[in-house]
Amino acid sequence: MLRVLAADDEGPALEELTYLLRRHPRVQTVTPAADASEALRDLGWMITGGDRLDAVFLDICMPGLDGLDFTRLVAGFAEPPAVVFVTAHEEFAVSAFELGAVDYLLKPVDPGRLSEALRRVDEVVHRDPAAGESEPEADKMIPVELGGRTRLIARACVTHAEAHGDYVRLHTLDGSYLVRMPLATLAERWAPAGFIRIHRSTLVATGHISELRFDDGRAIVQVGERSLAVSRRHTREVRDLLVRRFRQEARGLR
Repeated sequence: MLRVLAADDEGPALEELTYLLRRHPRVQTVTPAADASEALRDLGWMITGGDRLDAVFLDICMPGLDGLDFTRLVAGFAEPPAVVFVTAHEEFAVSAFELGAVDYLLKPVDPGRLSEALRRVDEVVHRDPAAGESEPEADKMIPVELGGRTRLIARACVTHAEAHGDYVRLHTLDGSYLVRMPLATLAERWAPAGFIRIHRSTLVATGHISELRFDDGRAIVQVGERSLAVSRRHTREVRDLLVRRFRQEARGLR
């Protein structure tokens, strides 16, 4: 059962959020706060008193201390609570996930989406330490800008990524999206998920590679309908990895 804190400077919105949280079977207690400053004070009192707080559900645009600043502050705590943003503003999604938010809900809050956010919080809070560090839940969904709006795409749908200066273009089977992040950072964060560098400007999801071939001594991988060149520097690593994968798949078919 989760112990959560809800913060919003708009009274009706806070009452609605508190009501939805209290009636959810995953939630044990809900502490309402009129703004982020009050939420920070409440959190401090809880820690001082030895109480546990699992998550904070809060708005972003609040007077004084806003939701993003609150999150930056609590990130320095020894055991910071999980943070879920509940806001009417889509444009802050990228910043929210960069700060490690577990989820990002848009007002008016849909009970189904709230339930999914609580499931993610529960997964983070009750993760088994003996199992080692798993990937942050936020890293499995990527906020992208599309036509002035922010949407989330599943990392599993990304076939490859290409560097564009300070940005990365993520390619999926049905489109491409720009995110503000260096390719080197993305390569490091996504390596455990099976993404491999094939060129200094290209990162590929090995699960989407269907073929490895050589043309005039240069390696090429097939990803969907795209043929992507592998640099000489990365050829051996890519070849060895794919040979192992293809052998494993072949043994599985026997």
